[in-house]
Amino acid sequence: MTSSNDITFRLSRSRSSVPRARALLHAVLGGWGVTQEVLDDAELVLSELVTNALRVPVPSDRQIGVRIARSAAEGLLRLEVSDAGGGRPEVRDPGEDETGGRGLLLVAALAHRWGCEERAAGIGKTVFAELKAPDIVAEPATREMAAVMVRTGQTVRVRGEWRTVLAVRSDQYAAGGPAVVLELDDGPSLRVHAAEPLAVRTGECSG
Repeated sequence: MTSSNDITFRLSRSRSSVPRARALLHAVLGGWGVTQEVLDDAELVLSELVTNALRVPVPSDRQIGVRIARSAAEGLLRLEVSDAGGGRPEVRDPGEDETGGRGLLLVAALAHRWGCEERAAGIGKTVFAELKAPDIVAEPATREMAAVMVRTGQTVRVRGEWRTVLAVRSDQYAAGGPAVVLELDDGPSLRVHAAEPLAVRTGECSG
């Protein structure tokens, strides 16, 4: 992740990754000032892109990459889903009696622009969709807050890099002091004293 304007995370190849992607999207967009309509459309689009990526035949240990990016200047929200599979997605025209095959039709209808690109690094492809989001806010400022106040979806500075918090849980030190464990989008978990100040992007989701 390069900044809180550009949030990335990886998902396992399981059905549970679709609701997890939606939950993380809600956490991120909650601090970006988008309207409920944009949030609802983005949720549908991301769900379809992740679902399609899960159907692509790839080695079982390959994860799915998700990137959520914003451009306040252009009023755009960009969603990207990467997989290690070959081929390119195609919009189908299913018959009335077919129950599936409408995912990309939905993406094409909701997105301002969508397409497929080669992955910047590694094998496979990245399918992207851009949605118009005129109310999206610019990159927030940074402030310090106690670790115990950090919430899922916020962005914290860890070892000089900005990381998205995927989960938060309470813990105890052996001596009895309160601790907080932050599961991050990249790298090992962070375990700190509950009162330790952390740099957090303000404007990020607070719960």
